Amino acid sequence: MKKIVVLGAGYAGLRTVKELIRLKADAQIVLVNKNDYHYESTQLHEIAAGTKEPDDITFKIMDVISPKVHFVKDEVLKIDRSKRQVQLKNSQAISYDYLVNCLGFESETFGIKGADEFGLPLIDVPSALAARKHLEKTLANYSKSQDENDLHIIVCGAGFTSIEYLGELVYRLPELIKKYDLPKDKIKIYCVEAGPKILPMLRPNLAKYAIDYLEKHGVEIHTNTPITEITANSVLSKDLSFTANTIIWTTGVKGSHVIADSGYQQHRNRVAVSTDLSLPDDTNEFVIGDVSAVPSPDGRFYPTTGQISIAEATLAAKNIVAKLQGKPTAPFVFNNLGTVCSLGPFNGVAELLLAGHWHLKGLKVAPLKRIVNDRSVLELAHFKTMLESK
Repeated sequence: MKKIVVLGAGYAGLRTVKELIRLKADAQIVLVNKNDYHYESTQLHEIAAGTKEPDDITFKIMDVISPKVHFVKDEVLKIDRSKRQVQLKNSQAISYDYLVNCLGFESETFGIKGADEFGLPLIDVPSALAARKHLEKTLANYSKSQDENDLHIIVCGAGFTSIEYLGELVYRLPELIKKYDLPKDKIKIYCVEAGPKILPMLRPNLAKYAIDYLEKHGVEIHTNTPITEITANSVLSKDLSFTANTIIWTTGVKGSHVIADSGYQQHRNRVAVSTDLSLPDDTNEFVIGDVSAVPSPDGRFYPTTGQISIAEATLAAKNIVAKLQGKPTAPFVFNNLGTVCSLGPFNGVAELLLAGHWHLKGLKVAPLKRIVNDRSVLELAHFKTMLESK
């Protein structure tokens, strides 16, 4: 019997094994992940801000996968493509006939000095918890230190994660101010972005709403401000300096380092794939999710989002089953459902492409974000898990 090995249990990996079972793939299915749980990476900012707990955005992998799937809890070290084996940290190497590589993302520092050492990334549950612990410890320390930098917070980058984190942060600040008896007028929050705009993928009026909302709640947004260095308590940009004892690093992500370590042709640990999501030099190997570069009709590559990862996984499973049956594979076609950006638990902006083109902002967006989160859980797990998520 053929063996299909799926690496990673994020959006792409879990969706792949679920679809392989649904399509009754005539093969042994192995899922490898370093944790025994899945986490909703699009909600890590809520953990970091302290508005949600890890149990709210995680579920056990064994609770949602079919008993027909063999789960291996281990860390992938390298893929030996010539031997068609996956090398693991604590277990014997696993051989494969078909490989679905969806190992996920890591923080991207772009080689900026001090970013690895002093920036707090939001890339998984432990890092998000570390960012929250640092924030709360630093704010609490002000009563002893009287160092105003303890009351300053810098968010590096102005992508979706950055803006959604800022939205959660300003929502929770009144609670933190009261808890630690902080002087509200001395708190400063900076958002430092190299590009000319925030949320450029949204219509200008929606991006403006987000900017106005954050600025109204005390966030200073600095665009056209490329970061040149990070120190223990400052972010430098040419002749500008922002000081703070909490520095959140959300400038961007790259694919897993395993990609480069395994010798793939890659850029920022993303591998360019064929239109059916397989590799040009090995059509039995599929690369999807954050480690893939999937061509779009306009000649560019699709962004790496949860919505796109789930769509890629659905096709990858379908194409593997087609190959098992001796049938042709199909090309990837993405039907964008739109974008929702939260600004705390009760506000946000959204551009929806369902039954028309909808542009929404304000309180009405909050329930949409919940629907998006529920939908992703339902597509990865099952109805019971969705109901249990908070």
